[in-house]
Amino acid sequence: MKCMVINLDRSPDRLAHVTAEFAKIGVSFDRVPAVDALHRRDFAETSPGLTATEVACLMSHKVCWKIIADGDDAFGAIFEDDVLLCEAAGPMLSDDGWVPADADVVKLETYLRKTVIAMKRTSVSRGFSLARLYGFHIGSAGYIVSKRAARDLITRNLDAPADHVIFDPSLPTSSSKTVYQLLPALCVQNDLVREKASGLTSLLSEERLVKSASNYAPKRSPAGKLVVETRRIARQIFDICRLRREKTIAFIQSIPGSDVHPCPPRTVTR
Repeated sequence: MKCMVINLDRSPDRLAHVTAEFAKIGVSFDRVPAVDALHRRDFAETSPGLTATEVACLMSHKVCWKIIADGDDAFGAIFEDDVLLCEAAGPMLSDDGWVPADADVVKLETYLRKTVIAMKRTSVSRGFSLARLYGFHIGSAGYIVSKRAARDLITRNLDAPADHVIFDPSLPTSSSKTVYQLLPALCVQNDLVREKASGLTSLLSEERLVKSASNYAPKRSPAGKLVVETRRIARQIFDICRLRREKTIAFIQSIPGSDVHPCPPRTVTR
């Protein structure tokens, strides 16, 4: 299974970071040059609902989907360059034999927020398990996509951020697919677990914070809070009836006794 990492030409620090991450697990990767929003001023008009960075990010992921769709492998793994990998990731990324045959997408990442997964879990390898993912789980820093799903995604007219396209069940691009979550997660965005001083803050996250602030809603009244809480409890009961549950997906970075050997990255030319 090919591993690809999306990386901007102007971000050698991120490339150095992700190269070290893959070296520690002994897995090679292909570097896919990211589409740069700085060089595409037209992005602001391309999709009015998206920021320029979100458009560039989506286009970068589409490049990876095209590579998988045109390739020989049944599955491909896509990562962003600020990812932090679990030390047990090597064997999981070296062999896709554990990936279910019906899987369209397997989310390897956690955003450390609650999502909805199936209660039923299937053990796969090295203490990891899989469960169907039914709730929106933000983030596209690490996931596996099948050849058939990649072929479908590249034919669609997309007008949502990459992680919404793949992991938001309210959108047909996600709801039409069989999506799994790996537990615990194989990876996480660096700035979610390390100090911002590391310098690997997410440009997309920063833009989303600005967008969120501009759409700030006033505090709810006590009656409004009661309505929200009632709906939350109702959703939980509904999920239980469908054998689903809310869960924050854990990330465990250090696995004792890992045996890895460094592998250099390659750059994909377009």
